[in-house]
Amino acid sequence: MPEQKTYHPGDAAAAARELETLMERLRAPNGCPWDREQNWRTLLPYTVEETYEVMEAVENNDPRGVKEELGDLMFHVVFYSQIAREQGLFDLAGVISGVTEKMRRRHPHVFGDVKAETTAEIIQHWEAIKRQEKGETGENAFRSLFADLNSRLPALLLAHKMHRKMAKVGFDWPDEAGVLGQIRSELAEVEHALSERDDDGVEEEIGDLLFTIVNLAARRGINGENALRRSALKFVERFRYMEMRLAEQGRQVEGTDLDELETLWQESKARPTEGE
Repeated sequence: MPEQKTYHPGDAAAAARELETLMERLRAPNGCPWDREQNWRTLLPYTVEETYEVMEAVENNDPRGVKEELGDLMFHVVFYSQIAREQGLFDLAGVISGVTEKMRRRHPHVFGDVKAETTAEIIQHWEAIKRQEKGETGENAFRSLFADLNSRLPALLLAHKMHRKMAKVGFDWPDEAGVLGQIRSELAEVEHALSERDDDGVEEEIGDLLFTIVNLAARRGINGENALRRSALKFVERFRYMEMRLAEQGRQVEGTDLDELETLWQESKARPTEGE
């Protein structure tokens, strides 16, 4: 078995270097064939998967899991950096020093003499610094509100970020009552498209409805992606309870009367959930 080492907070640099050395070994000619075959594009699906595993550990309030999954994600950072180093593009040190300098630059209220006491003021300075970094300053400078919006984000998270950006410039309903009114209007348009048997229209109107619901969530500081995930997992838990109760009788959900399923569903909903 390899020697197990325990690192202390001050050993972060040494631990990172050991991981970098391990990655060099894996990518060496006599290293791991799988690791040697990888490139940025082939790694990407695994990186996305690791990110969601961090999310799951956080949602489960699992410190050990968070530690492990962050380690896996860190391994990917080192992996990408090693591939770049082999191509003469950049290395891990450059990644770390680059983000360190950027964070110093974007926190002048901490590392400089800028005064910012509220979150709104901090965000305002952050956006101004980003514009300066991109050279988007001056009288004739134009920068779209969505210039740095990542279109590859999950749709609910994309909508959440869009609503936050629009709210900053005042393009938003004045209150929640206005959003609720728009939700009712969008729902009526969904119903109309359904009555017209217009499949494309139904898809479009459902999209508009979801987009408006995300606005309501964003106003409350709720991330629509997280809210939907929470509800989906709650549904899974309740459905599994139904399956378990039926399995105790040697039965399955399929073939069970809908009224009985509804009774079991209500029974599942009545059960206390974790944390209650």
